[in-house]
Amino acid sequence: MLMKASEVAALLKKDESAVVKWIKKEKLPATMVRGTYRINRVDLLEWATEHGVTVPSELFAAAENDLKLPTLVEALEAGGVHCGVAGDDKYTVLKNVVSLLKLPPQMDPDYLLQVLLAREAMGTTAVGDGIAIPHARNPILLQNRPQPAITLCFLDHPIDFGALDGQPVRILFLLTSPTVRIHLHLLSRLAYALHDPQFRGTLNACDPPSILEAARRFEKGLRS
Repeated sequence: MLMKASEVAALLKKDESAVVKWIKKEKLPATMVRGTYRINRVDLLEWATEHGVTVPSELFAAAENDLKLPTLVEALEAGGVHCGVAGDDKYTVLKNVVSLLKLPPQMDPDYLLQVLLAREAMGTTAVGDGIAIPHARNPILLQNRPQPAITLCFLDHPIDFGALDGQPVRILFLLTSPTVRIHLHLLSRLAYALHDPQFRGTLNACDPPSILEAARRFEKGLRS
C-alpha cells in the first residue's frame, strides 16, 4: 500500500512540508506520480526505524499485512488467463493486454502501457521459448489495487520481442504488484514454475482450468 505525503504527515502528526523535506534531504524512499509523492508503508517503516522517527503501532500491523506473499495460483486467478489476444506488433499486443487488466478507475491504462513500453526499451522481457514476462518495475502502479496479479495471455499469433533465442513470443505473463518484495517474489516463483514440466506442459494450449490446476499442484509440491 502506498501513501500520499499528506497521509504520512497526518499519521506521524507532522506538517506535510516535513515529509517532503525527508524525501528530498533525508532519502525517504518515494516516487512522484502526477505531481504527488507516493510512499510505500514498508519503506516508511524501515526509514523511520533507521532515523529514529516514532511511528504509531498501527503502521507496524499495516506494513506486516503488506508483506503477505501471494501464491502463483492466487496471482493467476487475480489476473486471469486470456486466449487469442490480438496484435501485429509489440505495442498493439501490450495495449490489448493492458485493456484486459482489472484496473481501478483512478489508474490511467495509457500510463501503464507507457511504463511497460519503457521497460521493454531497457531490454526485452522475453525469456525464450516463445514466452515473455512484461512487468512494471515500479510498484506504484498498483497503489489503488493492492492485490498482485499475473495476467496470462496467449497471443493470436507470435510477435517479435527481440528474444535472445530469436523465437517470437506467443505467451505473455504480465506482472503487476503493489510492492517490490511481492514483485520479486512473483517473478522468482513464476520463473521456477516455468521449469516445472507439468506446469510448462499446460502452456502448449490455452486451457485456463488446466493451467490453474497445474499451478495449484506446483504450489502444493513446494509446500510438501
